[in-house]
Amino acid sequence: MSKEEKKKKLFKKLKNKYRLVILNDATFEERFSYRLSPLNIFTLILSLSVVLMGTVVVIIVFTPLREYIPGYTDVSLREDLTKMVLKSDSLEHELAQNEIYLSNISAILKGEDPQVMKADTNESSVKPKEAANPAVKSKEDSILRDYVEREDSYSLKNNSSSSENTAAKMYFFAPLKGSVTSLFSPSEEHFGIDIVAPKNEAIKATLEGTVIFADWTVETGYVIQLQHQNDLISVYKHNSVLLKKTGDQVKAGDPIAIIGNTGELSSGPHLHFELWKNGSPVDPMKFINFN
Repeated sequence: MSKEEKKKKLFKKLKNKYRLVILNDATFEERFSYRLSPLNIFTLILSLSVVLMGTVVVIIVFTPLREYIPGYTDVSLREDLTKMVLKSDSLEHELAQNEIYLSNISAILKGEDPQVMKADTNESSVKPKEAANPAVKSKEDSILRDYVEREDSYSLKNNSSSSENTAAKMYFFAPLKGSVTSLFSPSEEHFGIDIVAPKNEAIKATLEGTVIFADWTVETGYVIQLQHQNDLISVYKHNSVLLKKTGDQVKAGDPIAIIGNTGELSSGPHLHFELWKNGSPVDPMKFINFN
């Protein structure tokens, strides 16, 4: 018998009709009858299986029962995880900003030149030792630029009118009356102004605040820095004598030092005065009259 004949015989058996009869066992009365074939039975079982599997899939996908199946993650848990990832990313970004801010404050306290945004080119100016390492410069420059842009409403840069309006509402006491010989120029890494006055003139606090640094540095001599409200820091360099020490509380107009000519960068008796806001320098002459 050939394969074709076997196939025909098998298909014929599948199509053979059978009658399913249900009888009353006591009276032999026929209650129900139905004609069946093996092919009909196979088709019926397959259809029922597909419907059953589809129903199970719908229940799993669209009802909370899926949470009881091993391997399925709770939807609320996934949402919480997403929120935690976003929060951790924000905290990491804030930490990077604070590190830049603190490094700039540390540079100011040491009398060094911190990273700043140039007012005219919107580029970073970094210390020479950092410029020697392009990879470090690029990374820190991008972090600082992002920080300055996000905190622009609190910054006192030259181009920020809102911050200047905020500073204009504050009363700045002139630390020294005299002739301004060198102007504010961030592009030349000169982050303050130089004021010439008679010998032994007292230098006064420009605002009420706390002394956060009062010590000798090689380049700028006796230096004193004050921390004020609204994240302002004032810096006074090249003094001959310091009248306050770290931790002292001062009021606006209180004498804090005597004008001098100390430090390697000084060429004569004068005061180098700086104002800083959130790690960015501002021009003192916009808010103070030194004449």
